[in-house]
Amino acid sequence: MLELALEARRGSFRLQVECKLAAPLTVVFGPSGAGKTTLLRLLAGLDQARHSSPVAGLVVLDGLVLTDTAKNVWRAPGHRRIGFVTQEPSLFPHLTAAENVGYGLRDADRESRTARVSEMLELVDGTGHSALPPRNLSGGQAQRIALARALATNPRLLLLDEPFSALDGIASDALLARLQAWLQARNVQAVLATHDVSDALATAAEVLLLREGRLVTQGPAAQVLGAERDRLLGRLQYRQT
Repeated sequence: MLELALEARRGSFRLQVECKLAAPLTVVFGPSGAGKTTLLRLLAGLDQARHSSPVAGLVVLDGLVLTDTAKNVWRAPGHRRIGFVTQEPSLFPHLTAAENVGYGLRDADRESRTARVSEMLELVDGTGHSALPPRNLSGGQAQRIALARALATNPRLLLLDEPFSALDGIASDALLARLQAWLQARNVQAVLATHDVSDALATAAEVLLLREGRLVTQGPAAQVLGAERDRLLGRLQYRQT
């Protein structure tokens, strides 16, 4: 269970979101500029009042308080057990793909680390790229490796910010399906931010609909995004006539 009540300002932009997330996967949906990335960064602990623009609110994950500005509680990102995959993979350029995946496992013994890296690479279909440096990876391959790196440390919560933008629709759907099964088997909660309605509808997830920094509605994908789906189908039919 993820509970949040957050408020933040970025210049003239204001984010206000208060809700509880209990579903295994929640999709944060909205157009560019709706506040999706800002919300994920606040959950990850990457923004706080004393280091950036004003932030106020509460973040509680499975009963553990991660942020509580009223009580001056703020857990650093490294102590939140949260995996964060951004649209830009940001891999370490001097490490191979496999070494990037194993970066957070430096305290594990060599055998355990090797097994874990192999498991994660297989999950994201990245085994064939394990020895390559990031400069030799395509955009889609780099995103797969970044996802494997985030999963390798066994996060309590996985945050995904447009993580499959460099993959085509078929590859993205296949990877998302494998990821959902993996997360559910391990009881890991995930929040996926996207402006692609197909991502939300394909997962049958719970959806948060954001507009201009405000939470418009929350509920099942088919219910929340029904109007958006009908609009897209109408456009498709128009083009075919």
